[in-house]
Amino acid sequence: MWQYEKKLQYPVNIKNPDPRMAKVIITQLGGPDGELGASLRYLNQRFAMPYAEVKGLLTDVGTEELAHVEMISAILYQLTKGLSIDEIKASGFDTYFVDHTTGIYPIAASGAPFTAAYFQSKGDIITDLHENMAAEQKARTTYDNILRLADDPDVRDPIRFLRQREIVHYQRFGEPYRSG
Repeated sequence: MWQYEKKLQYPVNIKNPDPRMAKVIITQLGGPDGELGASLRYLNQRFAMPYAEVKGLLTDVGTEELAHVEMISAILYQLTKGLSIDEIKASGFDTYFVDHTTGIYPIAASGAPFTAAYFQSKGDIITDLHENMAAEQKARTTYDNILRLADDPDVRDPIRFLRQREIVHYQRFGEPYRSG
């Protein structure tokens, strides 16, 4: 079922480390509206989905969300690569660093660790599709907020790509309503 291409869905080439930005963007890995929760939501919902086309949609989008986990992780790695202890202390990244060094760990920007409580799977097509559309809009809003805070074009570019994919996913989750 899975076919892994050993490249990112969209290139991430950040030249300037920025631990303050990493502290914000990490929420799209392990926060309440992040990519990890989205992937798990859709890949779990598909098992109870009674319609093959919608099951396929959940599989497609859930798999793409895994690619977004990979992109966010690459962004975080590049934003924290090669930091000195002085840079870590000055940026406030020390609270993350003390527990994880510069390893990638799914938490929210607030510091709360990832939890399965962030997503839902009811086994009801209407409920789950509405949950998914709302989740995509919340993720889009989070990307909008990140873009308000980010100055570096190397950071903004992949974040804009991810924001656009949230819009596409929202539209795709609306398709079963229009075709049904």
